[in-house]
Amino acid sequence: MKKKSSKKKKDALQNVFKDVCFYFKAPENLTVSQWADKHRRLSSENSAIPGRWKTSRTPYLKEIMNAFSDDKVRNIAVVASSQVGKTEAELNMIGYIIDEDPGPAMLVMPSKDMAEDYSKRRISPMIRDTPNLKRKVSDTKSRDSNNTIFKKVYPGGMLTMTGSNSPGPLAGTPARYVFGDEVDRWAKSAGKEGSPRGLLEARTVSFYNAKIVEVSTPTVKGDSPIVESFEKGTQEYWSVKCPDCGEYSFITFDNIHFNFETEKVGAKKQYIVKDVKWACPACGCSHTQSEVRKFPMKWVAKNPEAINKGFRSFWINGFSSPWLQWEYIIQKFLEAKDDPSQLQTVFNTLFGQLWEDRGELPVDNEMLERCEDYDAEVPLGALCLTCGVDTQDNRLEYEVVGHGFYGETWGIEKGVIPGRPDAPDSGEYESVWTRLDRVIDKEWQYSNGKTVKISVTFVDSGGHYTQEVYEQCSKRITKRVFAIKGKGGEGIPYTKPPSKVDIVRMDDRGIERTVGKAWLYVLGVDSGKSKIMSALKVQEAGARFCHFPKGKGYDVIYFNGLLSEKMTLKGKKWQWEKLPGHQRNEALDCRNYALAAETALNPNYEHLYENLHNTTEKVVKKQPKKTYKKQKKRVYQEDW
Repeated sequence: MKKKSSKKKKDALQNVFKDVCFYFKAPENLTVSQWADKHRRLSSENSAIPGRWKTSRTPYLKEIMNAFSDDKVRNIAVVASSQVGKTEAELNMIGYIIDEDPGPAMLVMPSKDMAEDYSKRRISPMIRDTPNLKRKVSDTKSRDSNNTIFKKVYPGGMLTMTGSNSPGPLAGTPARYVFGDEVDRWAKSAGKEGSPRGLLEARTVSFYNAKIVEVSTPTVKGDSPIVESFEKGTQEYWSVKCPDCGEYSFITFDNIHFNFETEKVGAKKQYIVKDVKWACPACGCSHTQSEVRKFPMKWVAKNPEAINKGFRSFWINGFSSPWLQWEYIIQKFLEAKDDPSQLQTVFNTLFGQLWEDRGELPVDNEMLERCEDYDAEVPLGALCLTCGVDTQDNRLEYEVVGHGFYGETWGIEKGVIPGRPDAPDSGEYESVWTRLDRVIDKEWQYSNGKTVKISVTFVDSGGHYTQEVYEQCSKRITKRVFAIKGKGGEGIPYTKPPSKVDIVRMDDRGIERTVGKAWLYVLGVDSGKSKIMSALKVQEAGARFCHFPKGKGYDVIYFNGLLSEKMTLKGKKWQWEKLPGHQRNEALDCRNYALAAETALNPNYEHLYENLHNTTEKVVKKQPKKTYKKQKKRVYQEDW
C-alpha cells in the first residue's frame, strides 16, 4: 500500500512540474497563423470539419491574423460578411494571447447576453478542445472562482468579456488587448460614461504594445463605425487576378451577372438561378465561381501608407467564402428583393456591403406594376422616337423612347445586342452595329396604321471602344446617329452644340493616323438623371409621366437598373451614387441618352401631331397645372 501511495505522489509531483514548465516555457515566436496551424483544434459544435485548424482553407485570413502578431501594427479593422471565418480568426488571436503573448484582454460584444453566449459557444469549446489552452485556463465548473463565464484567467493575464452597454467593465478594466465584435451593432452610449469605443481606447493608453481589433459586418451608409475605422487603415480588399487582363479586382455584387426563372409553388414564388458569372470590371471577361477559385488572389491596399501609423484594415465578402455558393447568394437576393429590411440583411451579411435608403424613389416592383398594355407598338401620344445606346465591352444595350407633349414619355423597347463593338461583319456573323441598324431603320407602328422611325440615336463613346464608336457613328450620320460622352458635375448643361473629333486608327506599322472626323455631343449626365428621377415620381398620366409597356425588355432587371442611383450629399457636394440592391445602371444610362437626344432634336410637337392625325387644325394643348408634391429642399430646374 505504501508503494502505491508513494507512486501516486510521485506522479502528481511530476504532473505539477510539467504544468509549471508548460506555464513558464519560452514563447515559440510564432505568428498567429502558425500558432493556429500547430495548436488550434476546431470544436464539433461550431465547425462542419472539426479537428485541426488549417489556414490554407481560408487563405485570406492569414494576413489578418498575422497582422495581430506584427509589432508594427496597433489597430486592425475587419469589414466582413457572414460565413467568411472572421470569428475563427478572432478566436485564433485570443488563443495566441493566452498561449504565446499573455496580457490583460477584453472582448466586447453588442450586449452582455451576446457576450455570455459567445463565451459559452465559442470561447469555452476552444479552450476545452485545444490542449495548450486547456492546461492554462481552468474550467468554470472548478473551484477556481477566478474563472467565470465572463472572465478567463491564465498565467500572465485575464480575458474579460462584456457588452457595449455595460459601463462598469468598459470604464474600469485596463487592457493591453481589446477586441470589438460586431461594432456596428454596439450601443451608442455606455450609460453616463459616453461612447463605448472611446472608453475602450482609453483602457489601452498605459500599454505601449497594445492592440485594438474591430470586426463587424457593415450596416447603414453614413452610420457604420466599422467603415469609419476601415477608412483610417490600409483599406485592403481581397482581390482576384483576371487571367485575361492580369488586373486584380475585388469581387462585388455589381460585377456578378446571372439569369433566373420564376415558378409558383402554391402561393409562393420560387427562383431558379443559373449562369452565375463574375465579369472582370477591368476587361469585361466572364468566369464561373469554380474558375475564379483557381485564380491567384491577394490583398490589395488602397491606402498602404496607413501602415506607417500602425493601422491595417481589411474588407472581405461572401463571394470569396469557400463555403458559400454564388447561386445561393443570388437566390437569397432574389427572395429578399421585394422587402427592404430583408434586402438590407442580404447586403450586410452576404454581399458585405453598406445599405442605403432609397428615400422617395419608388421601388422596383412598384414600377413593374405600372407597366401597361399599349394598343400598338407606339401609342398615339408618342410623337417622335429617340434611341439611347450604352456601349459595353461585350455588348450594346439600347432603349427606344417615345416623346410627347410636356415631357410625357413612353418606353418602346429595351434590348441587348451581344458582341464586341470592334468585331466586324464576317460570314454568318453580323456585327453589333449591323444589328443596331435594324433597330434604327425599323418603322414602328401606330394603331392608326401610320409608322414612325427613330429620329436621333445617341451612342456612348466613353468605354474601351471610343474610336470604334466614332467611326461607326460617322458612317451613320445620315441616320442621325451621334457619339456622346457623359460628364458629371453641377452646372454642366444637359446638351450643347456638338464638336468634331478625330477618328484615329492604327496602321500596319503601329502608327496612329487620323482617318476622318465624327460629331461628338458632351452631355451633362447629372442633369439628365435629376430629370429622370423627378419624372419617375409623377403618379398620373400627363406631363412628365413615364409610361412603360408590359414585356419588350421592361422587367425587374430593367427597373433595378433604372432606379440604380440616388443623389447624395458627400462633404459639401451633391453627387450621384449607386444604391444597394442595384447591380447595373445601363438602363438608367440608356434612358438618359435617349432623353438627351430628344433635347438636342427639339421637335415641333404640334407639327408632328398634325401629321400623325391628318389634321391642319391648330393643336391647343392645355398647359398642365403646376402642382408641387411635398419633396426635399433640393429642386432642379429641369423639373418643369
